[in-house]
Amino acid sequence: MNKYRSHNCNELRKKNVGSNILLSGWINKKRDHGNLLFLDLRDNYGITQCIVDKENKNFKDLEKLQLETVINVEGKVVDRSTDTINKEIETGEIEVTIENFVVLGKCKELPMPVFSDQEYSEEIRLKYRYLDLRRKKIHENIILRSKVISFIRNEMNKFGFLEFQTPILTSSSPEGARDFLVPSRLNPGKFYALPQAPQQFKQLIMVSGFDKYFQIAPCFRDEDARADRSPGEFYQLDLEMSFVEQEDVFKVVEQLLVNTFKKFSKKKIITMIKKKSRKKEY
Repeated sequence: MNKYRSHNCNELRKKNVGSNILLSGWINKKRDHGNLLFLDLRDNYGITQCIVDKENKNFKDLEKLQLETVINVEGKVVDRSTDTINKEIETGEIEVTIENFVVLGKCKELPMPVFSDQEYSEEIRLKYRYLDLRRKKIHENIILRSKVISFIRNEMNKFGFLEFQTPILTSSSPEGARDFLVPSRLNPGKFYALPQAPQQFKQLIMVSGFDKYFQIAPCFRDEDARADRSPGEFYQLDLEMSFVEQEDVFKVVEQLLVNTFKKFSKKKIITMIKKKSRKKEY
């Protein structure tokens, strides 16, 4: 607990009823029922419904706030009536009656709403990327990516792999795609190349006597998109193993894919992994 929050916006449950709490977050939605104002307060973890009635000194000030304004709320946790329980959110059995609030960050009218599922053009989404990343679907995708990468790292550690990082600024190498070049300030007229993939560094590591290694490697390719290759900047799982045959590599990659899909995807996909991986389609 600190001056900004005692709980996050996905933490309060029926066991907290009667507690005085502090929450901080963004105003996700606002519903004015005349004598009662409902605010859905959102942070990284979820949503908590907050309420304030017309007799409260803060009613008019809260009523004027724009969506996405960041506020700190002090209040009490109360039960929701049976007919108002919201089963779509984990905090749906309770709500917070607002006693005091502080505006932490004001917001003007938005160019695109955050709580809406409406689709927008890529140009609008990239121009207001800080808003796009707040939207539920995109926000959850970013969190999922983090979880998948952490899971892969843990699995590779279980398989006995070490994780190494390879240089980003390097010399150009003929690997099949054009390099992105970065001018050198200390050596005028000379350039660094961004690696298309860490191929040479991987080979250097392996001939140095390390048994097996992996990395989530950034790759840079100055080329157009193709069916089997991503353009620009992307990340890939790179791994190398010593004293192995093709079947040993398949076993590691297939087991990693199976474990990852079990954790994050539908089980019906798992049955296809081994067949596809043998055809180099994974």
